[in-house]
Amino acid sequence: MTPYLAPPVNPELDLVLEREVDVPPHLVWRAWTRPEQLKQWFCPKPWLTSHCEIDLRPGGIFRTVMRGPNGEEADNTGCWLEVVEHERLVFTGLMSPGFRPVNIPAAVPVFTCILTFEPAGKGTRYRAHVMHRDAVAKTTHEAMGFHGGWGAALDQLVAMIKG
Repeated sequence: MTPYLAPPVNPELDLVLEREVDVPPHLVWRAWTRPEQLKQWFCPKPWLTSHCEIDLRPGGIFRTVMRGPNGEEADNTGCWLEVVEHERLVFTGLMSPGFRPVNIPAAVPVFTCILTFEPAGKGTRYRAHVMHRDAVAKTTHEAMGFHGGWGAALDQLVAMIKG
């Protein structure tokens, strides 16, 4: 395990989902890093991920297109900031591929996410630390259903792996 000093959680700006799941870290990693797998679990149903692009390297693209039950779409493009195989992924919507800053309206709750996958017995301690630029973005993301949505997506990830 690579030594890692996680940034402290700021309760005014950050949301955290942390759970132990009964699948190994390398399979959780694979579910996050292979588009054909990510498309199967990334959105809580009835939403689905209709498109996914992953260039798994710092500065590489991380893009998902989520489609709602009424045909609405959310196209999210960002980039990877850090990639530590089987242990950690860090991505943001504040930059496009190549670390190019993007102009995003203040009303859009963009964030930087630190995902960590630590061995826990035969499973994984899964942690998503989602950092927002201000309290309004954090509150908006929370009201959109962060805990329920990200928790449901994690349940779908585990179910896909166990398949």
